[in-house]
Amino acid sequence: MALITSDVDRFQAARPRLEAIAYRLLGSASEAEDAVQETFLRWQAADVRRIEVPEAWLTKVLTNWCLNMLTSARARRETYVGRWLPEPLLTGDPMLGPADTAEQRESVSYAVLVLLERLSPNERAVYVLREAFDYPHREIAEVLEISEAASQQLYHRAKKHITDGRAHTEIDEAAARRIVEEFLAAATTGRTEPLVRLLTQDAFAVGDGGGKVPARTKAFEGALAVATFMRGLFKPGAAKRAHVGGTPEIYATTANGGPAVVAVVEGRVVGIICLEATAEGIVAIRSQANPDKLVRATEQWSAADHPEGPLHTL
Repeated sequence: MALITSDVDRFQAARPRLEAIAYRLLGSASEAEDAVQETFLRWQAADVRRIEVPEAWLTKVLTNWCLNMLTSARARRETYVGRWLPEPLLTGDPMLGPADTAEQRESVSYAVLVLLERLSPNERAVYVLREAFDYPHREIAEVLEISEAASQQLYHRAKKHITDGRAHTEIDEAAARRIVEEFLAAATTGRTEPLVRLLTQDAFAVGDGGGKVPARTKAFEGALAVATFMRGLFKPGAAKRAHVGGTPEIYATTANGGPAVVAVVEGRVVGIICLEATAEGIVAIRSQANPDKLVRATEQWSAADHPEGPLHTL
């Protein structure tokens, strides 16, 4: 059945919410866009006059499509070259979705997106719909075609996996920038001691190059090992410039609501380093350098003004 203008408008009104759900479920902006497009095709093919609650119908179609994608993605990631990390999004990207509550902001933080990878698809769906979008368990149960009690059980199990052993510290944008500035000042001294002082003793660093950019599969563990690696990473050199096709400019910004370092070459984002900070110091450094996962970040970066300029060049 052909859609009339009001039906298309109704879908477009729901698109931002659908994209935000899909991104949290999949950890990939490009896959989230594909899932939303598939949902639109199904909406287009449906008899929308007979759909009593369009928003619920769209959420169910999208969520179940994402669950299928998650199942196949797990098989693909077994053959992924190196460490798989989610696609970071720069602050201001509408796909980050609602950020009115602490729960919503945390649900899209880079650290939580990484932890979501450990959950089963159903656990992940329940956690996202409940924590980030405040769906009642009754509606989640209808989406997943499970009992309300099962939804509650999945949520408590997912919540435990996410929170166990993790000290969450909410950081505003000004504090995030200070953390990045301190990190860059220490990382560019050419010495390890200033960096070690910023890191927790059990800090680790890991990167995702997707087999297209060199990235260490095994994490660097411990403050000294991480500091030594970062000292080398931020040391200027002709080889680095040749590899990325120019001189990287290093900016302080925020990604997924947390402190982040962005490396840009002639308007193209070539790397995003997400810093996970607690009251004790920086506990995790996760670097995304796979060019396939930086396309949307480049689009967002190019569309925004950056009056403060870079803090460093390599």
